[in-house]
Amino acid sequence: MKKLLWSFAFLLVIGVRPASAEVLILVHGYLGTANSWVESGVLDRLIQRGYQHRGVLTFGPQRVLFQPLGRGPATRPVYTVNLPSQAPVMIQADWLAAQLREVRRRHPKEAINLAAHSAGGVVARMTLVRHGPLGVQHLITIAAPHLGTGRALQALDATDNRGILGSLKGWFVRRRTGDALYATVQQSRGVLLDLTPPAPGNLLFWLNGQPHPDIRYTSIMRIGTFYMPGDQVVPPLSQDLNRVPALVGHAKTYSMAQGHLLTPQDGDLIGNLLTRTEPVE
Repeated sequence: MKKLLWSFAFLLVIGVRPASAEVLILVHGYLGTANSWVESGVLDRLIQRGYQHRGVLTFGPQRVLFQPLGRGPATRPVYTVNLPSQAPVMIQADWLAAQLREVRRRHPKEAINLAAHSAGGVVARMTLVRHGPLGVQHLITIAAPHLGTGRALQALDATDNRGILGSLKGWFVRRRTGDALYATVQQSRGVLLDLTPPAPGNLLFWLNGQPHPDIRYTSIMRIGTFYMPGDQVVPPLSQDLNRVPALVGHAKTYSMAQGHLLTPQDGDLIGNLLTRTEPVE
């Protein structure tokens, strides 16, 4: 009888032990911000599944800045980040690494899941290759140009004012796009170069051949249907992590009949994927 009581007491202790946190970090894409996940409805869908937005990590003059949201313990904390999205991928990756270290400082014993949209997916991969896993157990990329995008080539060509007719070309393009958009693209030439299709000497050619950390990889591809054109920014095949030479056969791929932008359904899919996440050994 006494042995039975001790066993029952042990089961009670196990039952009330708090569950370990599932830390999720959301990484925006080119010209996005931490608020992209709010405006798209992704964060709202995650909150409906029990996740809690605990803060925004951004870059400052000398260090990572943290804006806390909410109080008390959270079993499913979510952090959003702000990155200098017009900067080259390597610079963004270094900032993301610093932000990951800050999250690890707050959750030293918990594994981290990364969900990254568009160019943020390339930045996330560069972070892992350049700095190591940093506690990340699972990378989910959404509509990411892992094999580049022709749109980057078009933008670079449109803002290339070299040559005899360069000034005339610049005037014509500015007239069609507007001065603000033209200036934005010109300021983004570094990251646009990094997002051009792999070719010897460029960033994606190098990155896609580097050893990647042994973690889980998932790519969410935007495909077209008879009624929907699909992703007009990044070709669907470019979004497939299994086509990255260093990751062939190591990634799971899901297809969605959506355009390039984030949608609330992305929050549902991220939530579904993470409920099947196995604990890190």
